[in-house]
Amino acid sequence: MERSRYDNRSDHWRKRTGTKRSRARRWASVPRRLIFLTVAAAGALAAQTFMQRSDRLPDIGVSNLLGPKSQPITGVASVIDGDTIEVHGQRIRFNGIDAPESRQYCDDAKGFEYSCGRRSAEALDAFLAASKPVQCTFVTWDHYHRFVGDCRRADGASVAAWMVEHGQALDWPRYSHGVYATQQAKAEAAKIGLWVGKFEAPWDWRASHADGEAPPSQPLGIINRRQIAQTGYSCEPRRYCSQISSCEEARWYLANCSWGGKLDRDKDGIPCEGLC
Repeated sequence: MERSRYDNRSDHWRKRTGTKRSRARRWASVPRRLIFLTVAAAGALAAQTFMQRSDRLPDIGVSNLLGPKSQPITGVASVIDGDTIEVHGQRIRFNGIDAPESRQYCDDAKGFEYSCGRRSAEALDAFLAASKPVQCTFVTWDHYHRFVGDCRRADGASVAAWMVEHGQALDWPRYSHGVYATQQAKAEAAKIGLWVGKFEAPWDWRASHADGEAPPSQPLGIINRRQIAQTGYSCEPRRYCSQISSCEEARWYLANCSWGGKLDRDKDGIPCEGLC
């Protein structure tokens, strides 16, 4: 009985081994060239299928990781600073230029300090007010999740180009690739805006002022209530030099109010010179 069971197992093993050897002989008889062509054809079919599917996949880039692409934005702008506006509640950063920060000071032709960041914002405010509304075409999102775009006034004038050409902002080669280099050369040659004196490039100023990295939180002319409470000053109503009692008060209006620049008639950074 045991012998018979052993013989059956042996026959079964020989059959399995014989089947494997038979398959191996059949594969060996197939020409290698045919095998290669079959594998190559399968690979080509797989690659074609992937390419067809990839055409329907979204591009994966920095801008898509930061946020979805956006439609152009059109509306009346509130100025945040010389390179940032707000339209319909969306912050918009001008592509390719950099303007002085709100708290940044520069030197005028006489070597006196003035609030170049504030002046840049006021110049932008006046420029946009002359032809409303502004329209901004999407370029990307920045790391503050601001809409970065190319903006134009209602009359078609490029906002970024005007700011650079009038010395109120700089061409930022890192992002512009020199698009506004010609406008900057004109401003520098004419010694207007920032070029009238000495200044630090905004990107360098931010690097040396760690707390100046974050974008300002309020539009031009809107002052924090706590700040008003601390000083006792307010931008409402507008005041003239004859109504101001001290140099400190005049400087506060110059730095914080949309109309403050009118206290500095000769644009030397010193308001109400009879007081200061």
